Amino acid sequence: MKQQNLRNIAIIAHVDHGKTTLVDQLLKQSGFFRKNQVMPDRVLDSNELERERGITILSKNTSIQYKGTKINIVDTPGHADFGGEVERIVNMVDGVLLLVDAFEGPMPQTRFVLKKALEARLKPIVVINKIDRPGARPLEVVDEVLDLFIDLGADDEQLEFPVIYASAKKGYASSDLDSAGTDMAPLLDLIISAIPVPQGDETAPLKLVISSIDYDSYIGRIGVGKITRGSISKGEEVVLCNPYDKQVKVKISSLYVFEGLKRVEVERASVGEIAAVSGIENLTIGDTICDPEVIDPAPLLHIDEPTLSMNFVVNDSPMAGREGEYVTSRHLRERLERELLSNVSLQVEEVTPDCFKVSGRGELHLSILIETMRREGYEFAVTRPEVITKFVDGVLCEPVERLFLEVPSEYVGTVIEGLGTRKGEMVFMGSSEGSTTNMQFLIPARGLIGYASEFITETKGNGTMSHTFETYEPYKGDIPVRTRGALVASEAGISVAYGLYNVQQRGSLFIGPGVEVYEGMIVGENSRSVDITVNVCKKKHLTNTRSSNADEALTLTPPVIMTLEKCMEFIKEDELLEVTPKSLRLRKMILNKDARVKAGKKRNQAS
Repeated sequence: MKQQNLRNIAIIAHVDHGKTTLVDQLLKQSGFFRKNQVMPDRVLDSNELERERGITILSKNTSIQYKGTKINIVDTPGHADFGGEVERIVNMVDGVLLLVDAFEGPMPQTRFVLKKALEARLKPIVVINKIDRPGARPLEVVDEVLDLFIDLGADDEQLEFPVIYASAKKGYASSDLDSAGTDMAPLLDLIISAIPVPQGDETAPLKLVISSIDYDSYIGRIGVGKITRGSISKGEEVVLCNPYDKQVKVKISSLYVFEGLKRVEVERASVGEIAAVSGIENLTIGDTICDPEVIDPAPLLHIDEPTLSMNFVVNDSPMAGREGEYVTSRHLRERLERELLSNVSLQVEEVTPDCFKVSGRGELHLSILIETMRREGYEFAVTRPEVITKFVDGVLCEPVERLFLEVPSEYVGTVIEGLGTRKGEMVFMGSSEGSTTNMQFLIPARGLIGYASEFITETKGNGTMSHTFETYEPYKGDIPVRTRGALVASEAGISVAYGLYNVQQRGSLFIGPGVEVYEGMIVGENSRSVDITVNVCKKKHLTNTRSSNADEALTLTPPVIMTLEKCMEFIKEDELLEVTPKSLRLRKMILNKDARVKAGKKRNQAS
């Protein structure tokens, strides 16, 4: 493939603005699927969690052919927690399609992903998507996008961005709002004319920078990157290097390029192409594959720092090892080390042989990792998420997030009051369409831990929220955490209706009858601020006499369903979340009541 017949683009957008649906249409209309072939929606969201949650988590490569030109496409996540996926692929492409919803306009994550693209000097094309949506206001949205470009410091060349209007769902695009298109050809023509041809000299010595790592159980690690200089051939001997002076001679055992949804093995690939190589051990993101005669490692890839950390510990509960396939510290260490190969915004530090400090971009970033591991058969426990602080010029600083809210007007006062207790500072307030109010707050990242469920309750499920990292600011002081105590099981056994009936008057239960519990396991939330031990296994004693209502059925309140995110938000510093492939259990770190009381007294004396 000659350079002039090649284009490399990434698709960036806020969550749910139609990135993956657009790729579906481009693949469908470029002829990669037979006319009678059943094609699932969101075909690139192949990960099980992606399809369940309706969001893109991992960057993925595909390509299409149009009018003799190959267009390599990278689909990127829209959530800031997965910003590392965006940051590591900007070196692979020469331009971006910025998708913006014709009704919602630029959203918080739009700002985040666009900022990364502008910093990398990528050529932008703005696609106003969902123009067929009721209430769509495409011309106003174009003005809002221009304001966003100016706000992010775009130069004159970047401000001259081309605009195209589309409905990815219905499969058409048009450069003119007055004449609806019939297919995606106008968008594809614009990509060929507006996106720069990949630069580089095909006759120069080889240079290929690894931007992502894939894994295959048969061939091992697969490094994906763009050839920025020269060409590469299957079986060629090259040098693997990085900025840390690592230099190793290796041989390319297999070479692939992307065609549609597949990796296709080729004998040779040249400058500008996005290629994948295998047969190299210890390959990591940021490594450079060079010609042995000219060793030229690429500069270190800059990734934004993590803001939240949790401890992953070996599960030591009385039920440990029953449901998980991988339960030891060796299994946990190997899995986290494997995650580091592809998850560039994650950091792992071994605290003790049985405890690992895992740092990520946010709650969603860490919860996706936890959910993925439990589905793979891993069993472990995690602590409460904590923000990562650092000293700046001798002052203790903490990460601050910009929180964007859209709230029905009648709930505005409640939301402002709740965020005030979490050290939130309002920086913008304005009316939106209908009877809703838009607000922006600067709030410490730790103030957002556990806030999502509280926000849903405060707005009766009618509010929307999203947030992005803003900066580090001086520590804001103490923020109250969970104000209610826990209902803790006093003994091991099977929960019964009689025991639960007596306990439910004290608060909200997390379990129903017939659930196996152990001493120290949290079975509910107390209505008061202190922890209390309860016996949910208590059975009714049989007697020789019966009252008239003795055998009436006991009415139990349905238990609160605790999702992974709710559990992460619920636990305090002295509690753990036990994660297994089949169960999520909340527990105290110290299971025995007497030992907990003694430890509590020691903490109080020390403070």
